[in-house]
Amino acid sequence: MNGNLTKGPIMKTLVKLALPIMASSFISTLYNITDMAWIGMLGSKAVAGVGVGGMFTWLSQGLASMARMGGQVHVAQCLGRGDHDRAHRYAQTAVQLSTLMGLLYALVCVAFVHPLVNFFQLSDAESYAAAISYTRIACGFVVFSFLSLTLTGLYTAQGDSKTPFIANLIGLVINMVLDPVLILGPGPFPRLGVTGAAIATVTAQAIVMLIMVLGVLRGHKDNILKGTRLLARMPLSILEGIFQIGVPTALQSMAYCAISMVLTRMVSGYGAEAVATQRVGGQIESISWNTADGFAAALNAFVAQNYGAAKHDRIRKGYLISLLTVGLWGLLVTAIFICFPGPLAGIFFHEPQAIATAISYLIIIGFSEAFMCVELTTVGALSGLGKTRLCSILSITFTGARIPLAIILSRPLGLDGIWWALTSTSIVKGILFTGTFLWITRNNNY
Repeated sequence: MNGNLTKGPIMKTLVKLALPIMASSFISTLYNITDMAWIGMLGSKAVAGVGVGGMFTWLSQGLASMARMGGQVHVAQCLGRGDHDRAHRYAQTAVQLSTLMGLLYALVCVAFVHPLVNFFQLSDAESYAAAISYTRIACGFVVFSFLSLTLTGLYTAQGDSKTPFIANLIGLVINMVLDPVLILGPGPFPRLGVTGAAIATVTAQAIVMLIMVLGVLRGHKDNILKGTRLLARMPLSILEGIFQIGVPTALQSMAYCAISMVLTRMVSGYGAEAVATQRVGGQIESISWNTADGFAAALNAFVAQNYGAAKHDRIRKGYLISLLTVGLWGLLVTAIFICFPGPLAGIFFHEPQAIATAISYLIIIGFSEAFMCVELTTVGALSGLGKTRLCSILSITFTGARIPLAIILSRPLGLDGIWWALTSTSIVKGILFTGTFLWITRNNNY
């Protein structure tokens, strides 16, 4: 495993690491879009139910990011300093912590599934039943997702983005095969609807995790995950290091999800079509979100290793290259959303009202895509420097502003006012985070 990111041409190093991660993120997008496309055939009420259930899987990813980010940053920085033994201890503890949190989260979601779903005040019985069914299964086996995310981060920290890509590609193929079979029940197969979608997703996640575990067992001896023991004692000093980096990231991600839950509750007042639009629109938007997040993960490992090696000039150059790349991608997505909202909406919806609502969403949200890509990339870079607390403060503050802004704008604009609240805050965050990174790295004393 050649995972040294502190040497060689910056552009080549970043692209070599980033392309498999971006491809993996795009595969993750296809995961969700595949589910939504097939579930859309069941109607907007089923989509709305899955949208609510998906909020809790999204929240789980925020919690999982604590072990992932804390482990990834510390492992990369230790490898940059040449301390492989400490890197292994951080990796092992991250895996242990991820397993524990995944099991606890599943227990809470299964035990309190009705009060959790009741928060969204779904008035339609079919949407409510779909939400309950999806949440029970998708969150009940969420430990596979937790471990997949953490293992992906630890592979990336070592400069290996190919193994997670292969694992996710195989998972996507399995998910695409299982979705129509389990959701629609062709031929002798039972028609499971939303339940089938959840089973397909969980099965794919479990296989992705197993492939990455096999990669550790059969891979190169230099892999810092070699010899990981789940039942070993977790050193307090290592836990403290993971929490120091990971907790702000987890709070940021979970706060973002909680804010979105409040907004979803506001959206639900406009009917099942509005909730379905928010869910599906978010999946379409993940074309840019997941791609930028994938590049951010590569940049995070690049920055962390070079920070550990005290190569500050490479950090700034790598950031500027990444900024240009994701900015251009975001502009392309903006053009597609604004110019072709109808064909995109027609893939997932078949009722005229739902299509009209989705078109409005895509046009409004489209204006912020480039800014959102820049924001995510910059968060990855700042986190690589260990500045996760700063990222958390900035992100929670301005993302939280969406709630009062949505209340104000929805009075004259209705549902569109909520969409404009999302777009305007994304634009502000993109500008703010970029300026913050450039200010912090203006000299080599950071």
